[in-house]
Amino acid sequence: MTDLKKFISHAKEYGFVFPSSEIYDGLSAVYDYAQNGVALKKNIRDYWWKSMVQLHSNIVGIDASIFMHPTTWKASGHVDAFNDPLIDNKDSKKRYRADVLVEDYCAKIENKMDKEITKAAKRFGEAFNPEEFKTTNPRVVGYQEKINTILKRLGQSLEKEDLVDVRNLIEELEIACPESGSRNWTDVKQFNLMFGTKLGASAESAMDLYLRPETAQGIFVNFLNVQKTGRMKIPFGIAQTGKAFRNEIVARQFIFRMREFEQMEMQFFIPPGTQKEWYDQWKQTRLNWHLSLGMGAENYRFHDHEKLAHYADAAADIEFKFPFGFKELEGIHSRTDFDLKSHEEFSGKKLQYFDPELNENYVPYVVETSVGLDRMFLAVFSWALREETLEDGSTRTLLKLPAILAPTKVAILPLVKKDGLPELAKQLMDDLKWNHAVAYDEKDAVGRRYRRQDALGTPYCITIDHQTLEDRTVTIRDRDSMKQERIALDAVGGILNEKLDIKNWLKNI
Repeated sequence: MTDLKKFISHAKEYGFVFPSSEIYDGLSAVYDYAQNGVALKKNIRDYWWKSMVQLHSNIVGIDASIFMHPTTWKASGHVDAFNDPLIDNKDSKKRYRADVLVEDYCAKIENKMDKEITKAAKRFGEAFNPEEFKTTNPRVVGYQEKINTILKRLGQSLEKEDLVDVRNLIEELEIACPESGSRNWTDVKQFNLMFGTKLGASAESAMDLYLRPETAQGIFVNFLNVQKTGRMKIPFGIAQTGKAFRNEIVARQFIFRMREFEQMEMQFFIPPGTQKEWYDQWKQTRLNWHLSLGMGAENYRFHDHEKLAHYADAAADIEFKFPFGFKELEGIHSRTDFDLKSHEEFSGKKLQYFDPELNENYVPYVVETSVGLDRMFLAVFSWALREETLEDGSTRTLLKLPAILAPTKVAILPLVKKDGLPELAKQLMDDLKWNHAVAYDEKDAVGRRYRRQDALGTPYCITIDHQTLEDRTVTIRDRDSMKQERIALDAVGGILNEKLDIKNWLKNI
């Protein structure tokens, strides 16, 4: 992994992410996905959708509207409970999320643990057992106990809405303002994160609405519509991807925390009493999905919530090791029957399932999986971007994207711009473009073109040269190993189809 500044620079230089409205000096915490970024984002979304909907006969998709009746958000609890605990520094005049300040303090302790483990690994060599070291080394054990104690207290205080104790915790830990170094803090206050807007032709008659802060409620209010029209039998799921909006005061870390973002959520409806079994199953299924991309099991971990949302009886995050530490990538929540019962109460409409086997009606329980698409983009990109030193001492910038997600799957490179090579290359491109995203590049020496495609994350390059005219063979180059192999021109399509078959990526989840 590389640091965040390099990621931001590379993302802009190679057409992945641009600051929004940049010619007007931008808009804080809002970004545009550029030509390669939108392709990578779509490929991540498709990879999730195929694994979640296409491969499950009992999960279907919807696309609910961003605007919803305002009572939706009263029923869901967002009007009353969708708040962040904020604290201001009196000297810098900067506002922070109180819980994030404490979590960042714990992350610094975690970095100390990592340094101890790294030093020990160098000292003991191949015989080193990191897991044993974590549980036996007094200093590392002490660090972990301190983290656990702090986070447990934070979770309990937030759950009880004891904001005074949250401030006391910040003072006791001597947490300073990251900008000014001052510890001159205000009290902690709650701030609602929803964006308000209006619907109507005139100010007098306009209805107050909210931009949705999550996509899940569109699924819940459509539960019965989907169940009846799809003749769905419990257990079944409803999946959705789409934009959500949160007025994040502390929007930061590039696209990790934005005000406009995209979610990929699935609500799984189950009989009451079976939630523990399904919760555990979906935790493992979702972790397996992440692992299928080959980004290393050591970069993922589960974090069980100390503080549960008002709707949950169990919750865990799949955390990923971003350039700034382990942070939430996906949440798995056992939401009980809170949502459907609440919408029943506020709407006056029954949202129940008739179970023919039990011959009774009941309100289903729900297990939710929710992953941020933008965070997934950041996880994939930050893991993939690296600088490599080659055998000859030179370096290359490599974007080692999982091939199934890469914006461009193959680049076609004629060795020279003459002798009929470009014509043959374009013919191959026309043949391949039906199944794969293909790029054509004839500018610069072939070595420089390879480097450009490495930096773009293109997993395969096909070079057309003069030998191709003689025996109809081409060179296929692998991005990661840089190995080149001579293959038949007519075999290119079949080889790429095999390498990029989604079945080979998802079959083990």
